Amino acid sequence: MSADTVPVTGWGRTAPTAARLIRPRSYEEAVAAVRGCGARGGIPRGLGRAYGDAAQNAGGAVFDMTGLNRVHAIDAQGGSVLCDAGVSLHRLMEVLLPLGWFVPVTPGTRYVTVGGAIGADIHGRNHHVSGSFSRHVLSFELLTADGEIRTVRRGTPLFDATTGGMGLTGMILTATVQLQPVETSLMSVDTERARDLDDLMARLTATDHQYRYSVARVDLLARGAATGRAVLTRGDHAPLDALETPGLLAWGTRARRDPLAFGTPRFPAPPPFLPEGLLNRTTVGLFNELWYRKAPRARTGRLQRISAFFHPFDGVPHSNRIYGRGGLVQYQFVVAQGQEEALRRIVRRVSEQRCPSFPAVLKRFGDADPGWLSFPVPGWTLALDIPAGLPGLGALLDELDEEVAMAGGRVYLAKDSRLRPELLTAMYPRLDDFRALRAELDPRGVFTSDLSRRLPLQAL
Repeated sequence: MSADTVPVTGWGRTAPTAARLIRPRSYEEAVAAVRGCGARGGIPRGLGRAYGDAAQNAGGAVFDMTGLNRVHAIDAQGGSVLCDAGVSLHRLMEVLLPLGWFVPVTPGTRYVTVGGAIGADIHGRNHHVSGSFSRHVLSFELLTADGEIRTVRRGTPLFDATTGGMGLTGMILTATVQLQPVETSLMSVDTERARDLDDLMARLTATDHQYRYSVARVDLLARGAATGRAVLTRGDHAPLDALETPGLLAWGTRARRDPLAFGTPRFPAPPPFLPEGLLNRTTVGLFNELWYRKAPRARTGRLQRISAFFHPFDGVPHSNRIYGRGGLVQYQFVVAQGQEEALRRIVRRVSEQRCPSFPAVLKRFGDADPGWLSFPVPGWTLALDIPAGLPGLGALLDELDEEVAMAGGRVYLAKDSRLRPELLTAMYPRLDDFRALRAELDPRGVFTSDLSRRLPLQAL
């Protein structure tokens, strides 16, 4: 079992800290790693797509789970998979799509491990229909601080504390996940333009129930009458008979021969170091204008590959480098249903500040999931990718935090790197339950992270 002391950072690349990176390759090695991790404890880490410090542990251990990456069993009739926590959603798609199954929930990247998907209780474009990832997890095996491996099932306090618990209740080793049946590896997609934020919200409210997947890219540099203008993209998995549509592109002919083939385009990675300020108000404003203008006013039934619909940026390795050495802050929040005026105020505030977010994504959330620290609540969520070096960014986000908390909302812990601790309880009302369970399950604080110390998420 290898272990090296290295700088570790989140996908935002903003605050690296040094830790011993331990790479277990078996369950026995995982147990040994937890039992011997030392006074500063340890935290599981998957593919490093948490933006902030959730998978960092300064001066302690970080458990790299990607060596535990076996798919153990697939129920091709009932539609479930048993796999290690270190298996990525990308790998599951490669294995499952040819069998007519798809992962039940995917975020904006497929390079997320199953353990990370549970720990962050990830959501996707289908939350208004399907909820978050934990809703489709049947059970998992959890290695706890005492070195024991427990089978954890839905409906138990430990299940609800772990889903969204950011790895702080233990190390997930395996999981059994219910899948989504599909007939093809293509999506049938409708696209339309919304002239402003009110127009966008009206379209989503009126017709979102007709679609399994829905997302809007919002131009937050647009001002005046165009504030909040957006391109709205919605769709569902294409049925087999959709491949008979006349006039398909060349790859459509290939799709008819192999309708469940999984294709993933690959582009060159950005250089390791790009000049600071590459993404600024001018460049992002130009891109937003082109994106909006090239989008059709209304188009229905276009076929797209799954990778293009869900993960357009995954084809560029290390795409986070485009923000330069300073890195990026992803700020994602949700405000409760009925708090649309708060969303309008936030969008106007960001627009007035000329905040160059690339991209800015708006979605609707459906019913909340049972995880005590799960992010989604019924309402509206907006995610912004902002260069970390933007002048005045800290003060702006502090103001937005207050607005979000007053609107019954919260920020997403998997993407947070700077929330003030005093707002945590207001945003997450089950926090005390989470702390109490952690104190009982892990009294020595074996599982700990930079995030859990900063906020804090342990018992006070």
